[in-house]
Amino acid sequence: MTRAEAYPDGAPEAPERPDDAGLTGAIEAALASYVGSRAADTAAIDPAFADAAEALTEFVLSGGKRIRPTFAWWGWRGAGGAVDAPEAVAVLKAISALELIQACALIHDDLIDASETRRGRPTVHVRFARRHAAQRWRGSPARFGAAAAILLGDLALSWADDMLRSAGLPQPARDRASLPWEAMRTEVLGGQYLDVLHQSTGEMSARSAMQVNRYKTAAYTVERPLHLGAAIAGAGPELTASYRRFGADIGVAFQLRDDLLGVFGDPEVTGKPAGDDLREGKQTLLVAIAVERAEERGRTAAREAVTAALGDPDLDTAGVERVRDLLTELGAVQAVEQRIAALTGSALDALSAAEVAEPAASQLADLAVTATRRRS
Repeated sequence: MTRAEAYPDGAPEAPERPDDAGLTGAIEAALASYVGSRAADTAAIDPAFADAAEALTEFVLSGGKRIRPTFAWWGWRGAGGAVDAPEAVAVLKAISALELIQACALIHDDLIDASETRRGRPTVHVRFARRHAAQRWRGSPARFGAAAAILLGDLALSWADDMLRSAGLPQPARDRASLPWEAMRTEVLGGQYLDVLHQSTGEMSARSAMQVNRYKTAAYTVERPLHLGAAIAGAGPELTASYRRFGADIGVAFQLRDDLLGVFGDPEVTGKPAGDDLREGKQTLLVAIAVERAEERGRTAAREAVTAALGDPDLDTAGVERVRDLLTELGAVQAVEQRIAALTGSALDALSAAEVAEPAASQLADLAVTATRRRS
């Protein structure tokens, strides 16, 4: 989907005043306004770079749940932020920058995992590799696609910092925001590295899987966005700590649901081929539990079938079905569902014990349930 297809009547303008009911639309508008404002910068370098940057713009605006800025907004509101506050528009712009962090993570993650599709469309590295091949340029199409994806992911990360800095937050709020923002960027990259490392070394344990979940997903999906909103609002240490406990648990539960969808999800809904997580060799808690239980029960054939499928790029539909059956038979699916339920419960307990202003308290509770029960 091109930007023109996404917005046939023109990209929406950034709202003069955000409100709770139209939050997702306001985030979309803030993003469209910001990335549109950077087009002249890329065009001044070269039209070819502007064309490449337009692919990033399309990626950013082509969909997504906008869950990270949504959690950040309600973190700010729950810490006393008001929609009619003078800084509300600046807050909206600042938290929308989280979607550019997300764009960087997804573009690079797709390249690392050699994923062919994202949201039902070709991934960025595939798109640029196909462009290279179609134009019959010199060298390897795959290497060109990888280089383009790395650079555009880096551009998204740079623009995220720029968007936060230029949002117009009062200087004290901007200073407070720097702590969770800086921590979040290091955590997500650390989690991504551990994910790659564990896949390469073959380490397959519940501990290593949960470590990756904690830093690669939970920290930058829920925990740090909430922390960011709280910091902008000037929340005290008690509320910040409660937010972080809530966010860490919901963030991990969110990833565990993603792990289940990566094997059992409907491609028409998830936008990714069924079983892609298996082909990519992801060392998830789901797989770790299955392997551990197979070993405990002396089911050597089952263990070997699961581990052989993991990282097999040629795994066919029948192979995926066989692994699905084993994951269910070994109780791994039930165990992960139970872990999701336990984490959601503990997160809601942390939220209810905190002094979170309404309507944010109710909205965060609803978001917790939605994030852990989704189908895509």
